Amino acid sequence: MIPLEVRGVDVYYGNTRIIKNINFNSTGGEFIGIVGPNGSGKTTLLKTIGRLLKPRVGTVIIDQQEILSMKHKEFAKQVAAVPQDTQIEFEFKAIDIVLMGRNPHLGRLQMERPEDERIAKEAMKMTGCLHLMNRPIGELSGGERQRVIIARALAQEPRILLLDEPTSHLDINYQIETMDLLKSLSEKGLIVIAAIHDLNLAAQYCDRLIMLNSGEAIAIGKPEEVLSEERIREVFGCEVIVRHHPVTNACYITPLPKRRTQPRRRAKKVHIICGGGSGASIMHELHDAGFHVSAGVLNLLDTDYEVAEKLGIEVITEAPFSPVSEESHQANLRAIERTDAVIIAPVAFGFGNLKNLDVCEVALDLGKQVFIMKDVLEPENDYTGGEAKKRIERLLEMSAAVVEGIDDLKKALEALHRCSDKRL
Repeated sequence: MIPLEVRGVDVYYGNTRIIKNINFNSTGGEFIGIVGPNGSGKTTLLKTIGRLLKPRVGTVIIDQQEILSMKHKEFAKQVAAVPQDTQIEFEFKAIDIVLMGRNPHLGRLQMERPEDERIAKEAMKMTGCLHLMNRPIGELSGGERQRVIIARALAQEPRILLLDEPTSHLDINYQIETMDLLKSLSEKGLIVIAAIHDLNLAAQYCDRLIMLNSGEAIAIGKPEEVLSEERIREVFGCEVIVRHHPVTNACYITPLPKRRTQPRRRAKKVHIICGGGSGASIMHELHDAGFHVSAGVLNLLDTDYEVAEKLGIEVITEAPFSPVSEESHQANLRAIERTDAVIIAPVAFGFGNLKNLDVCEVALDLGKQVFIMKDVLEPENDYTGGEAKKRIERLLEMSAAVVEGIDDLKKALEALHRCSDKRL
């Protein structure tokens, strides 16, 4: 018996076909990643499997039964979903949120039983959030809240777990924790299906990938079969290098910069505070515009490190998955002293990389200009209980400037360049 079958599914929004003839199945115990560019149909496919959308053509079958013919509670015992937005408006305790996952197993108006509480606590223990059980959900960080919501889904005791971009807006340590958890759940027999925007995470953790483009499954298979340079160029419209990691043996993707369309010109030196891919486009843009770019502190194997290395950019490094050491911090300070401006990309800040904000205060004391990308100010980028926010507010008080996006940043740097030329 095949637990899950997706047979020839077409899904429409109005008269527009969003999903086109998708076919795949799973016998259980695997982690399937759905990858593809924005608008390719990843979320729509998840919603179809989760019975939120009805296919116009084809069907989804669980244990030889069409899901649309299943009763609501029967379906909820088989399939659980974790949405991309885990924000909850009401101040429930974390344990109460997880207990909501027991609803499919309760009768109408039936209160939770000791057995339900045991299962809920076991789910929280499995996701590493049992110590948060009596905390109001609104007081939790993004990563903590994510673990509680996954625990709620596990409390349903499903056979299939659906997740929409489970690592988006998470600091790198929470990304790894989340993906490790999902991998372990699949190894225990669960079918885990997740839409994943980070191809490197998908390659490292998933057993199979489904690559979508304009609603069609371009490829289905093992990560090394799906993530070819030619296919990524076709689907994402960018040049990349695909290699196998010497430690994990998983394939990893390094994006290549677009060919320069104008000659390098004399320009100011800029240093970028980034990580997790937040600085990749900024490095590309400024490097191609002729600025002298450096970056740091970045962990080895970080996506931004890979980009910086490919561009030949000076980068201050730290060991993989390690906090910024004093040695790297001092090297970063020396890089700051040689630069004319510092840019803070929309990177998530945890206690491991707070020192990267401290160097910005030194830069301002030295008379350097500090530019803060607007998205840095979003609450979901702070995983320090407010410490990062305090440091950023201090930088703003000291005359750091907020820029809306890369175009505004380039204009501000051009203005800085012209002002310094006049002084010369």
